[in-house]
Amino acid sequence: MKAIGIGDNVVDKYEHQRIRYPGGNALNFSVYAGLLGAESAYLGIFGTDAAADHLQRTLTARGIDFTRCRQVAGENGYARLTIEQGERLFLGSNLGGVRQTESMDFILQHSNWLSEFDLLHTSSYSYIDALLPELAQLPGWLSYDFSDDFDPVQALPLCRWLDSAFFSCAGWSLPATRQLLQQVVDSGSNYAIATRGAEGALLFDGSNWRQQAPLLITPVDTLGAGDAFITAFLLALRTNGDIAAAMEAGAAFAAKICLLHGAFGEGEAF
Repeated sequence: MKAIGIGDNVVDKYEHQRIRYPGGNALNFSVYAGLLGAESAYLGIFGTDAAADHLQRTLTARGIDFTRCRQVAGENGYARLTIEQGERLFLGSNLGGVRQTESMDFILQHSNWLSEFDLLHTSSYSYIDALLPELAQLPGWLSYDFSDDFDPVQALPLCRWLDSAFFSCAGWSLPATRQLLQQVVDSGSNYAIATRGAEGALLFDGSNWRQQAPLLITPVDTLGAGDAFITAFLLALRTNGDIAAAMEAGAAFAAKICLLHGAFGEGEAF
């Protein structure tokens, strides 16, 4: 199985500890896929500061191929956050740093290489929406994480290009979540999945509804839990096509990641 995360990378700066951890939805996907046994790669844009160096050293140490990434002079993306009772709280960010002004169009130069991947994953923070039609033409499954600050009016038209669309819906009612997932499938995505915090995950595939309860643990840090669920779910579903087993795999891996500091460790002082 070959999997690639395309788009965002950041360092997560824990202000209460003065420690930064590698992160970002697409980069997390790449690392988690590697942890789960996939041949994994990452494609995106780095800055040229200490944070970018930290991220690249981490990917190298974990055997993640990032040789086709771009590096642009300037500040790498970062987020500022803290932890309260195991729950991460975001305090702000630099909105991706150099990625705000640098086009992701260069990834289309690597279409032949991207055609080798079984899974391609990106997110709403990757500045890549205009490229989804081209990415959808590749043979691998294309998935997208809309996170928790999406606007359905903007999100639903993108779903025509997606095999799987993910949404963070913690705090949403069950009826509202079901309505959203129905609209996502009606808009063209094969699978629509909502993670709902302590309520677990809900999936709709156009015919069937599936629910998955979370594993009951005492989290050390919930950062990355949603990305972990997405990665394990997609790898399992792509491998055996069993939705129930894939949902269980996602919940189990998300619980495991919640026992680590940061998205997957690798913290450094800043």
